[in-house]
Amino acid sequence: MGTSRQDAPAAVNRAVPVVPRAPGLWRQIRDDIACVKSRDPAARATLEIVLTYPGVHAVIWHRCAHRLWQGQAKFLARFLSWFGRLVTNVDIHPGARIGERFFIDHGAGVVIGETAEVGNDVTLYHGVTLGGTSWTAGKRHPTLMDGVLVGAGAKILGPITVGVGARVGANSVVVEDVPPGMTVVGIPGRIVKPLSERRRLGDGRIDLEHHLMPDPVGEAVSALLDRIEFLEMRLKHHQEQGHMAGVRPVAGGDGCDNALSPQDFPPSKALPQETAVQ
Repeated sequence: MGTSRQDAPAAVNRAVPVVPRAPGLWRQIRDDIACVKSRDPAARATLEIVLTYPGVHAVIWHRCAHRLWQGQAKFLARFLSWFGRLVTNVDIHPGARIGERFFIDHGAGVVIGETAEVGNDVTLYHGVTLGGTSWTAGKRHPTLMDGVLVGAGAKILGPITVGVGARVGANSVVVEDVPPGMTVVGIPGRIVKPLSERRRLGDGRIDLEHHLMPDPVGEAVSALLDRIEFLEMRLKHHQEQGHMAGVRPVAGGDGCDNALSPQDFPPSKALPQETAVQ
């Protein structure tokens, strides 16, 4: 008994799974060049991008070096990577895995380590480092998921993951995982703004919002100043209550009259509520 004609296609579909083909080298390069116009307002003609953008040149050299690295031509891959660094000032290890439509704006000083992984539609600015924190072999560099934007001078260190659509502020140092859609700033990096609070542009261009960048350290200092002001007002109230009760200040070494002990105040005097002063 043979297999019926109706059952044959189903058997074939079960035996041969569909595997998506990897994009070709030239297609990747074309997409890398085409994405520049949507992310850089200074970009004009395609020919100008091809000839004058070192970040684009660095990505093209890396695409070629990575193919050699995958083909076990390790020395040629490292030599091509060195040549790309020489002419672009961008150091990308040929072993790094980089997705489609990758853009490095300005390019100068970018370093990407061997085990780094970069998703699709990622943008890096000058001075960014995707570095490692260990001498041990294996995964030691970060993973950037799709749509990540990393500001100038930022350092992302160790085998951490920066989630889809996250942003890293300029000069930040990130050493822990970043959830998807979050904005991270500071040293060490702190999460300060979710995706829902960002201003979005209708034409798809990147809005860096430099003038709206949160400052968690400044906010903490501001809270401390408010607390100090409250404590000064409370101390002033204690002093006034003590003088009204005829209590003499305790002599202090600096001559100040605010060195009062708790025993100097009558128990009947109620202290002001902390909520009275914000």
